[in-house]
Amino acid sequence: MSAPAVQAYELYRTSSSSPSDKIYSLGVALTDTLDDLISSNQIEPQLAMKILGNFDKAFAEIIADKVKSRLSFKGHLDTYRFCDDVWTFMVKDVSFKLDSQSTLRSDKVKIVSCTNKKAEGT
Repeated sequence: MSAPAVQAYELYRTSSSSPSDKIYSLGVALTDTLDDLISSNQIEPQLAMKILGNFDKAFAEIIADKVKSRLSFKGHLDTYRFCDDVWTFMVKDVSFKLDSQSTLRSDKVKIVSCTNKKAEGT
């Protein structure tokens, strides 16, 4: 049996974000708490998955509605692929420029983009 596909809005829970990032910390704390509840037989794994699904959808909707910042980036495209309506890009030597004109750099970035099912009406 294959592993379930990871939705784009689930990636923040498995990314290598800084622990000081509050959303990342919140997602990790929720996941850890649900794991503890499953381990102690207080909830079923199916309920934990439903809770995470609701959290992920709410997170994605809030980000789409409330975040108005823009970001641009430059880098060297290392690899790319398109599979099951999901684009994946691996970019090296990336420079990010934020609205505030601050610049961030990273050696390697993975970008995953998928179709917005809500926009398609499904």
